[in-house]
Amino acid sequence: MKKLKKRYPTSQAALLPVLWIAQEQFGWISEDVMRYVAELLGLPYSHVYGVVTFYTMYNKKPVGKYHIQVCTNVSCMLRGAYENLEYLEKKLGIKVGQTTPDMKFTLTEVECLGSCGTAPVVQVNDDYYEDMSKEKLEKLIEQLSRDRK
Repeated sequence: MKKLKKRYPTSQAALLPVLWIAQEQFGWISEDVMRYVAELLGLPYSHVYGVVTFYTMYNKKPVGKYHIQVCTNVSCMLRGAYENLEYLEKKLGIKVGQTTPDMKFTLTEVECLGSCGTAPVVQVNDDYYEDMSKEKLEKLIEQLSRDRK
């Protein structure tokens, strides 16, 4: 963290990457983690809380081993994102915002993944899967179920 803080002009400027590292370390951003980061950077807890709750890239509750995020913004919506989302709900046996009982999959609907030219897009953890169809999702879920990418 000390090296990272030196790369930014202020503690406030370092907040996003520090939160990202905290999430990688702890798996999600709990209230305790927000307080820890606030103390570490010398920022008000309310500011850290505001940032964490604003950005969808921060998990505010534990997520499964594979966090599946389905973009449903305009380009993805027009190319079948909602059909993909419904398929995943049925395939995984969970609704959007839920995690499978074995903690393997969490399904989230997100506003935009910034890959409109390759819509519809699904992000699993840090990896993008583009031009997704039910067939491609079937194969992806099968691979992830066996812990393969």
